[in-house]
Amino acid sequence: MKKLIGSSIVAIAAALSFSGSASAADVQSAKPVVQEAQSPWQIRVRALGVVPRDKGHVNQIHGSDLDFSSTVIPELDITYYFTNNIAAELILGTTYSSIDGQGTLHAAGAGKLGKTWILPPTLTLQYHFTNFGAFKPYIGGGVNYTIFYNEDADHNSAGVGLKDLDIDNTWGGALQVGFDYMLDQHWGFNFDVKKLYLRPDFDGKLNAATAGALKMDEHISGKAKLDPWLIGAGVTYRF
Repeated sequence: MKKLIGSSIVAIAAALSFSGSASAADVQSAKPVVQEAQSPWQIRVRALGVVPRDKGHVNQIHGSDLDFSSTVIPELDITYYFTNNIAAELILGTTYSSIDGQGTLHAAGAGKLGKTWILPPTLTLQYHFTNFGAFKPYIGGGVNYTIFYNEDADHNSAGVGLKDLDIDNTWGGALQVGFDYMLDQHWGFNFDVKKLYLRPDFDGKLNAATAGALKMDEHISGKAKLDPWLIGAGVTYRF
């Protein structure tokens, strides 16, 4: 009888011990897995193609038109995520463009009119889609303020063209679509397209030869309808 009671006590103790271990394992396995919180900050470095619309006119010259050169530049953007879906992006970069006369201007010999540097900081508010895994598309819209600096009038060997050129800084709208493809939590590839609505006013002074050929005063003014496409591809880093 004593042996039977002793055996029963040992069996009960073993069962309680096993039950305690199982309960501890269950509690451990029930603990939530805590993932590292992502920073709201992100940067991208892109090669950016700036492709303006070749359109514009000089007010005093009927049939005049303008042509602007396209460029490829390095560009940096900084993004801040307010939520997983809503973010703001600021792009920073500067580019160079030459301005050629077309239409009546070209016929009068005013081919090359000038050149300018352009600084077009653009701020957009974006919506990011988050249900496609590593593929993260987004759309956005915002504002642009473009600064024109180091404007330089140009003329050919015959002295035909501009003596002075001044382009007004201007505000414009911006639309955007793009995507990131994330390789891990921090690194990814990016492709982005923006359309800027940019139409600055300008004024200048024609060389005497051009003004004489057009039978007009040397002072001119007009509007450059740039409306460029910004097409970029590069690397994304999420902090």
